[in-house]
Amino acid sequence: MTTVGVLRETAPGERRVALSPDGARRLSGSGVRVLLEAGAGRRAFFGDEAYVGAVVVDRERVYAESDVLLCVHCPDDAAEAGRPGQLLAGLLAPMADPAAAERLAAAGVTAVSLDLLPRTLSRAQAMDALTSQANVAGYKAALLAAEAYPGFFPMLMTAAGTTRPAQVLVLGAGVAGLQAIATARRLGAQVTGYDVREAARADLASTGAAVLDLPATRAEADGGYARELTESEAAAQLGALAGAVPRFDVVITTAQVPGGRPPLLVTADALAGMRPGSVVIDLASTAFGGNVEGSVPDTRTVTGEGVTVIGAANLASTVPAAASTAYARNVLALLALLMPGGEVVLDLDDEIQRAVIVSHGGRVVQPRVRALLEDSKEIHS
Repeated sequence: MTTVGVLRETAPGERRVALSPDGARRLSGSGVRVLLEAGAGRRAFFGDEAYVGAVVVDRERVYAESDVLLCVHCPDDAAEAGRPGQLLAGLLAPMADPAAAERLAAAGVTAVSLDLLPRTLSRAQAMDALTSQANVAGYKAALLAAEAYPGFFPMLMTAAGTTRPAQVLVLGAGVAGLQAIATARRLGAQVTGYDVREAARADLASTGAAVLDLPATRAEADGGYARELTESEAAAQLGALAGAVPRFDVVITTAQVPGGRPPLLVTADALAGMRPGSVVIDLASTAFGGNVEGSVPDTRTVTGEGVTVIGAANLASTVPAAASTAYARNVLALLALLMPGGEVVLDLDDEIQRAVIVSHGGRVVQPRVRALLEDSKEIHS
């Protein structure tokens, strides 16, 4: 019998859990033994008692007895506590931290990272954790913006007069951006969207939002993703956005480049041109920069001009029950692929498995991650 273990997340501020109570019931009902680290779901409002069919144990036993370990983020202790042949699945972010992938390989752990999923494959859609979590983040971004904005989102007609609706600009028309647009429109705001990808303009129009048309370069890569702009293209885009951003009361930025640094979209000059009380939400905020100049992850700051800037890269964690439930469904779909008969069977010829399996057999096998490690070693040699 295969044993699947669920680890409690230890990343600061993380409230999600890798498996919901319903997911645990489904696994145990299929003959899989489920171990749950005590308190793993508590911050997502799933008590240990809700995990019917799972055995609640301490972290040491989860590591010691599990064939498959489930997580949201890569655990700091996975390389030390994991054992050869054990499988670890989650959003491991090996492109951001390839050294962690190398440590897992050295420990003999088979690392499977859902953020490397080839999202354009139709049979991969049920496993697409990046999409499910971006959907939650986009929804919460609009609510966070409405809470921070000192005015109303909808137009209000009262005996004292009419209040105009908030003007909201969403930069990036991926899953998070489209959900932010839809939610802001439901709240009554007048919403405009922008994306560098030509194909995304139809998606924006389908939401009922206006489309911001800037004389900037279109930049679409294979698979429908945005590619990184050249230096001249980025400068042209920044200039065009700097003139457009101050017209809006709220700006929500969602633009990211897979495996690359988020593009700068809102400069300090653009912020300085915004009206006092305006709000900017940066969903791409990281310690290395985001879409908004000066945004700080998990921090709300107010500029000298009275503009509120919120770095909000981990918004899905602030809606932990919904985000965990969606993530657990992605994980179950992944396990159905990796454990077709209830036992782990890996096939590196399968295009999905080849993309998401980062380490196996004591070495890093994912080509993109391996290339990053080789480049890093050349730089330091």
